[in-house]
Amino acid sequence: MLSVFEIGEKIAIARKMKNLSQAQLAELLSVSAQAVGKWERGESMPDILTFGRLAEILGVSLNYFGGSQETFEEALPVVQPIETEKSGQKSGWDMSLGNWVDADFSGLHGLAERFNKANIEKCLFVESELAGLILKGNNIGNCDFTRSDLSGCKFSNSNLENNMFEGCDFSRSEFLRSNVKSCDFSGTDLTGCVSKWCNFQRVKLSDAVLRDTEFHWGNLTETTFDGEITNCVFTNCELVRSEFNGVVIRNTFFKNCKLKRAKFINCKADKLSYAFMKACKADLTGVEII
Repeated sequence: MLSVFEIGEKIAIARKMKNLSQAQLAELLSVSAQAVGKWERGESMPDILTFGRLAEILGVSLNYFGGSQETFEEALPVVQPIETEKSGQKSGWDMSLGNWVDADFSGLHGLAERFNKANIEKCLFVESELAGLILKGNNIGNCDFTRSDLSGCKFSNSNLENNMFEGCDFSRSEFLRSNVKSCDFSGTDLTGCVSKWCNFQRVKLSDAVLRDTEFHWGNLTETTFDGEITNCVFTNCELVRSEFNGVVIRNTFFKNCKLKRAKFINCKADKLSYAFMKACKADLTGVEII
C-alpha cells in the first residue's frame, strides 16, 4: 500500500505529464487549488469518488494510485468503461475533458457523447467505429482516423487541424461553428453531410463523395475538389482560392456565394448548376456544359 506522500507524488507526476496546473486540475474536479496542493504534498487525500474522476482526467487506472508500482507511462493509455451492456444499456468509454497525446485508440467504438471538451493530439483512431459521436468544444490535431466510421456524427465548436480522415464515412454528419484546417478528406463519403458556419481551410476533398451535401454560411479557403458533386447545396459561402479540378457538377445549387476567386479546371456541369455558378460570378472558362 502506498503512503499518502507517495500517492501525492503520483498525482503531481500525472498532472505535470498532462501539462495541467494545479488550478486547472482543480477546476476540472470542482475542488479548490489548495486541495490539489495538499494532495500533492501528502497532507490529505481525495475521497474515493474524486479518485475515480482524477483517474479519468489524467488518463490512468485507479491501480496507478493504489499499491501498484505502475509508472505514469505504463498506465497510458487507459480508458475505463463507464457502463456495461445490461438492461439494454450500451457500453462506452468516457474521454471527455481529457488531454490525450500520442495514444493508439485504433478500433475504439461506442464513444457517443463521451468525447467532449477534450484535447486530442497525435492519436490513432484507425478503423474505429465512431458512428453517432458528438464532439463539442474539442481540439483535435495531427490525428489519424483513416477508414473510420464517423457517420451521423456532430462536430460543434471544435477545432480540427492536420488530421487524416482518408476513406472515412461521414454520411449524415454535421459540422457546426467549427474550424477545419489542413485536413485530408480524400475518399471520404460525405453523403447527406451538412456544414453550417464553419471555416474549411486547405482541406483536401479528392475523390470524396459529395451527394446531397450542404454548406451554409461558411468559408472554403484553398480547398480542393475533384470527382463528382451531385445534388449539393452551397449558400452564403465564400470560396477563396479553392480549386475544382476535373469535377462533374450536377443538380447543385449555389446562392449568394463568392466564386469569383475559385478556380475551375477541366470541369463539367449541367445547365442548371452552370447557371447558378454564373450568377455567383464564377469564372467558367474551364467548365463545359453537359
